[in-house]
Amino acid sequence: MTLGEAIAAWLGRRGVGVVAGIPGVHTIEMYRGLGAAGLRHLTPRHEAAAGFMADGFARVAGRPMAILVITGPGLTNALTPMAQARAEGVPMLVISSVRRRADLGRTRGTLHELPDQGAVARAVALESRTLLDPAGLPEALERTWAVATGLLGRAGPAHLEVPLDVLALEAPALGDPPPDPPALLPDPGALREAAGRLRAAQRPVILAGGGARGAELRALAERLDAPVVQTANARGVVAGHPLSVPASPSLGPVRALLADADAVLALGTEMGPTDLDMYGDGGFPALRGLLRVDRDPLRASPGLAAEAGAAVAALVGALPEGRGRGGAGRARAAREGALAALSPAHARCLGVLETIRDALPGARLWGDSTEPVYAGNLLFEPSGPGLWANSSTGYGTLGWAVPAACGAALADPSRPVVALVGDGGLQFHLAELGTLRDEGARVVVLAWNNAGYREIEMAMAEAGVPPVGVLPSAPDLVAVARACGLPAWRPGALAELPGLLREAAARAPALIDLPAGLVHG
Repeated sequence: MTLGEAIAAWLGRRGVGVVAGIPGVHTIEMYRGLGAAGLRHLTPRHEAAAGFMADGFARVAGRPMAILVITGPGLTNALTPMAQARAEGVPMLVISSVRRRADLGRTRGTLHELPDQGAVARAVALESRTLLDPAGLPEALERTWAVATGLLGRAGPAHLEVPLDVLALEAPALGDPPPDPPALLPDPGALREAAGRLRAAQRPVILAGGGARGAELRALAERLDAPVVQTANARGVVAGHPLSVPASPSLGPVRALLADADAVLALGTEMGPTDLDMYGDGGFPALRGLLRVDRDPLRASPGLAAEAGAAVAALVGALPEGRGRGGAGRARAAREGALAALSPAHARCLGVLETIRDALPGARLWGDSTEPVYAGNLLFEPSGPGLWANSSTGYGTLGWAVPAACGAALADPSRPVVALVGDGGLQFHLAELGTLRDEGARVVVLAWNNAGYREIEMAMAEAGVPPVGVLPSAPDLVAVARACGLPAWRPGALAELPGLLREAAARAPALIDLPAGLVHG
């Protein structure tokens, strides 16, 4: 077995199941063993799309999809999705080739040459390793896995590169993968202290981030009678509950709720500006009685260094049955205030999001950086956890939605995924409509078509800058989708949208070209 074959065999043993990449002369040796390892291969039209597919897959499956990229341009094309995954704490396993060992660090004009490819990867990866000796393969693979999946800290992209001459060498024997370590439990003393502070609070609030998606928050919220404020990545964790506040901490009424609290339990959130200060106004309040739960001990101070799910379960066991603290009333006031704080345009966008949710119950709604997604990040409640995700926070890429939705749909074919993307963002990865068809992915592409980069155009006008570069011509999206073999529609009235969504989901992959003028007039 060559080293390339051994990598494929290891991915199969690790339960990766799916790999994505565009084969090239520098990765052929990795492809030799894909069939024997039982791995499904996805062929996107660009390596950046491969990375976004891996992002979407991991958010649903809870494990990485591996992407295989060639030396040089393959890796550099994948850097943007790697940076997005790092910003959002999404596991991503990137395996690439690199030049022969004798060429490393030298400028010779070889194919796909970079002066130091590993250094380029380290600019965005949590860790990048170069395997120079075949004997080190088992340790290198397991280390890369541990970094990517968050066994050693926060999850994110991890990169392993193998020189071309090493890929073809005989591989050492690979043993069974070691078991993952148990969940990180809270320190008993810190748990008692945190429970005591929460028990004594009169106006507690829970601030939930993406790391809290798998935690049983309903029981804890009811024990504390505490409103649950959800960042964009946590939406749906207590969907439909009277204590739910599915609104951004960037909104004034939500900030007022947090400022009034005498204890704030922050679960699985890095508390970054894109969550707490979307408009950069510096108005997020100081929080009294802040307790943080995070795997990273530096972030969990003061608070509990633990997995969110384990910490929540431990706190429920340490707290008495709930007593009335007016939580439902405080949550209702924050929800109503947040809705009133939306601009008329954002309120209309919220209506579109609710139409999608109600027309396709249980569907995932994943979006790009576009107007209705910005509105949803301010205020929107999906029907459950893990059903709302987008790329407009953190690194803030364009072009994420369609390939990420493809990855999500392949990870869970039981429910459709709506990829909500602007006509500008869609053109970043328009060719991936063909990938949706190749893979039979249950994706409905909903193109929010305002004929350009409307959000940037408005921002330029507000800044007194004459709008330039914001009106790229767009193709006929319905015609393009049909040329790729997808059914496609353009509604003539907003009232047609629910029926079209249901038909598109039944025939997915499919595309709906929604003129923004139908919403805004």
